[in-house]
Parts: sequence; structure tokens; C-alpha cells
Amino acid sequence: MSNKLNQGEFVVVGGSSGIGLGIVKRLVEEGRAVTVLSRTWEHAGVLPDVKHVAIDVTRDEVSGELLPGVIRGLAYCPGSIRLRSFRGIAPEAFREDFELNVVGAVKCIQAAMKGLRAAEAASVVLFSTVAVKMGIPLHASVAVAKAGVEGLARTLAAELSPKVRVNCVAPALVDTPLASQFFGDEEKEQAMAARYPLGRTGTIDDIASMSHYLLTDGPWITGQTLGVDGGMSTVRK
Repeated sequence: MSNKLNQGEFVVVGGSSGIGLGIVKRLVEEGRAVTVLSRTWEHAGVLPDVKHVAIDVTRDEVSGELLPGVIRGLAYCPGSIRLRSFRGIAPEAFREDFELNVVGAVKCIQAAMKGLRAAEAASVVLFSTVAVKMGIPLHASVAVAKAGVEGLARTLAAELSPKVRVNCVAPALVDTPLASQFFGDEEKEQAMAARYPLGRTGTIDDIASMSHYLLTDGPWITGQTLGVDGGMSTVRK
């Protein structure tokens, strides 16, 4: 790997669990310097070299002083799964999902701009959902918020090029703590897995591996939303 791609540190927002933690572990295994922004951090014993900044990005100010001076990559991982009938979901729920998924990302990227521009080459990875492309019942609030994330990614890819690449990863159902309500019942899991052309739901490593690639490599990829969804959004059995 070239010195250009090695230069700078990595910031993972929401890196204390799920996909974010999966990304952190991959970066640490490579000897990368990582700063995690999250409300809590319970992994100091096994990941002692990771710097943790305790923060709630939906409520707190995100200052560039909290971040490394040179940022090679930033992943914004917080998300929400609020599944309700459109008829039964309050407008406030749309605001909350938008604040977490879009405004939180905006705050973190703005705070990181100085560090991203200080790197010779940098990458930002955001997260969408398969529900934006497909249109899935009960997903109105999260789909609206994540569509905003995709629009943000494409706009920033244009505005920050050529130095900073910006991409989105759009998973389908992944076995994470956030999605635990959908797992634990073997019969239900098998029924869900049967909906996917690849015959299973996603794992943290499925998403973390693509995210890691976009953060550390992928030098000719920007402005893209990459579906990591077992083929659900494009393939029919």
C-alpha cells in the first residue's frame, strides 16, 4: 500500500457496536490509528489503542478539535430502524430519523473537513438502506432519512473532489444489535433468508469489509451508493 493511502488517521462515528465496531476492528488489525466517536465505549480492554471521544452527535456540538489533525477516512455509522405503517407514524419520528442519519453526518463531516483536506487523499463512507432503492412497506421514515444520506454523499463527492472521495453503502437486513428484534427466532430467520438470492441475511463482516475497502482503497470510486444486500435490490430468483 502506498504512502499516500497510509497517510492520516481514521475516524469512526458510532464505532462502539455493530457495523461501526466491525470497521474499527479491521482498521486496528492493520495497525491503523483510529478515533471512535460514540456515547459509550466498552472495548478498551481488547482495543486499547483506539482513542474514544464520548459524544452524542444528535445533541452535542462536534468540534474539529476533538478529531485528528490529518484524517485519511471517516465512516459515519449511526442509524435507525423504525418500522411502522405510514398511517401510524408521527411527523416527529421523521424529524428524529433525519436528525440522526443526515444532520448528525453533516455535523461530523463539517468538523472533519480540516483534517480531511490535510490528507493527501481521503475517503468518507456513509450508510443508506436497500429500502431507498426498492420501496418497502413500513420503511417510510428510515427510507426518507437514508435517501437524504445518499443525496448528501453524491453532492459532497462532487464538491470535495478530487481530494476527498464520498460513497454510500446500502445494506439490507444485517444481524447487528440494532436489528436484534429480527433475529433469535430460527423459523423467522429462515423465512427472511429465503427472500435473498444468496440465501441468507447479512453479517457485520459483509458490510464492514466493503466499508473498509472504500475507506482504505477504492481510489477511483466516488459518488456511489453500493448495495451490499445479498442481491435483494437487483436480482430475482
